[in-house]
Amino acid sequence: MKNSGRDDGETGYRLVGRFLEMMAAERGAAANSIAAYRRDLQDYSAFLAARATPTEKAEAQDIRDYLANLERRGMAKSSVARKLSAIRQFHLFLHSENLSPANPAAIVEGPGTQRALPKVLAADDVLRLTEAARASVPAKPPAARLKALRNLCLIELLAATGLRVSELVGLKYSAAVSDKEFLTIRGKGGRERLVPVSAHARSVLENYMEELRRGSDKKPEWLFPSRGASGALTRQHFALELKKLAAAAGIPTSRISPHVLRHGFASNLLAHGADLRAVQQMLGHADISTTQIYTHVQPERLKRAVETFHPLARRKGSTKETQRS
Repeated sequence: MKNSGRDDGETGYRLVGRFLEMMAAERGAAANSIAAYRRDLQDYSAFLAARATPTEKAEAQDIRDYLANLERRGMAKSSVARKLSAIRQFHLFLHSENLSPANPAAIVEGPGTQRALPKVLAADDVLRLTEAARASVPAKPPAARLKALRNLCLIELLAATGLRVSELVGLKYSAAVSDKEFLTIRGKGGRERLVPVSAHARSVLENYMEELRRGSDKKPEWLFPSRGASGALTRQHFALELKKLAAAAGIPTSRISPHVLRHGFASNLLAHGADLRAVQQMLGHADISTTQIYTHVQPERLKRAVETFHPLARRKGSTKETQRS
């Protein structure tokens, strides 16, 4: 039976506000995540208000109708699935806080979407990229040499640590000198994690830092300083420099981005037997399901793992023996 009562949208927006406060205070959601939740849930609340349905009394069919409305607007299935995820969390919050009698979103199925596999750069291409960056380091003048060393250091660190590009360009100088084996990273939601730095990447980093100190009268604030307003190199500028080096290395620029190097880091670790939980921690994923996407780009490795370690898979000729018996 359809819900009774009316809603002009104000109550729905207030409930959304309470949900966002919880996400920020209790779960440490980042500002960008909060903004995305707000956009999605306010649009959902406006839909309910337009049909005079109180948010706290919404039913599963209301949610299905909203999703259908999104598809009629031409929204991609991946965007619809994201909005449904926000709605599920929102209604779970309302129910757990006794603000609604049930969680109608729990039984609503999302659109059939296939999660896109991450782009991964082959190890040989990463080597070609670093060689191109190293070859661009001139003997002089100093400013050009420092820039080339910076680009080389950025690529080596990204390939060796899997940091998000925002985490990499936002590194403070002090983070690189406090510990020679690890970087302390403050990631999404303010969560801190330790990321190991290989001996080779550390060597490249120290060469760059030596050049950086030589060109400065005082200790820099940022590891990768810039003349821009923020004082640190921007993600966009690094992405452009990366594409220039890719072109110099003969790699199609459409295949390269800072995130592709992050993907390569994760895939290479898993391909060589790293523990999924360890990779999750190094990447800073809050949910291991996000890390698991990298296992889908390792089909041959997974097949070998089953054939090597599963006891039934190792029983050679078992099928023929069974048939003969």
